[in-house]
Amino acid sequence: MVSSSFSSKTMKKSTSLVDAASWYCAVALLALILISSIRASSVSDEPVRGSHLLNRPCDEIYVVGEGETLHTISDKCGDPFIVERNPHIHDPDDVFPGLVIKIIPSTGRKL
Repeated sequence: MVSSSFSSKTMKKSTSLVDAASWYCAVALLALILISSIRASSVSDEPVRGSHLLNRPCDEIYVVGEGETLHTISDKCGDPFIVERNPHIHDPDDVFPGLVIKIIPSTGRKL
């Protein structure tokens, strides 16, 4: 009976030790993942200035934002033929936020 009690206590201690070790490993792994994701997201230390944003071309698929018109999008993206390239736009005045349009910027953009 004494040996059974002794082995039971030893078993409980080793089980709790293994549980604690697995928790420490899980926390350490999570910390490493978080640190690596923070380091990967900081691509450049150079600040973004306004001229960098103006020279950036629009994506081919453009989602209309609040307050935008086809005229402002055309000026911004350099595509004067938005209505012709988007047959789903029947009325150029009926543009709403969330509308998806195709943009093909022209090569001679005026900023």
